Amino acid sequence: MSGLILASSLLSNGDSAPATPPASLEQPDRPLPENPAPAAPSPPNGQPNRPAPGNASLPEIPGTGLLRPGDTGHGVYELQVRLLQIPHIYDGGAINGRYDTEVRQAVVRFQNAYGIHGDETGVYGDSTRHALMLRTQ
Repeated sequence: MSGLILASSLLSNGDSAPATPPASLEQPDRPLPENPAPAAPSPPNGQPNRPAPGNASLPEIPGTGLLRPGDTGHGVYELQVRLLQIPHIYDGGAINGRYDTEVRQAVVRFQNAYGIHGDETGVYGDSTRHALMLRTQ
């Protein structure tokens, strides 16, 4: 902080008064907390927080990773939107961001209709996601 004051005073217009930092840069004289900050909470869908490969500071992209019954959120919402685009898979299904029995049944129908293997039945994993994304917008 003293370097900022020194640099600021050197750049002033010859004023003899010392420059002071704006109030927003001042640090109050408070001790650091004794307890560390709590860890970030887990996502509501039960999936662990995982950084993107090669960049530990970025959160996981919504809609990636496994989605299964009981999950909620934007990823499930996107799944529901895509399922509606495939005839006779999720006709009239809700777009509410909840992976309920109806969504699970639609995923099973999609997996069976397109011969998708590699994911647990009724679970929206990498194989099912890839096949659905190829067929939807």
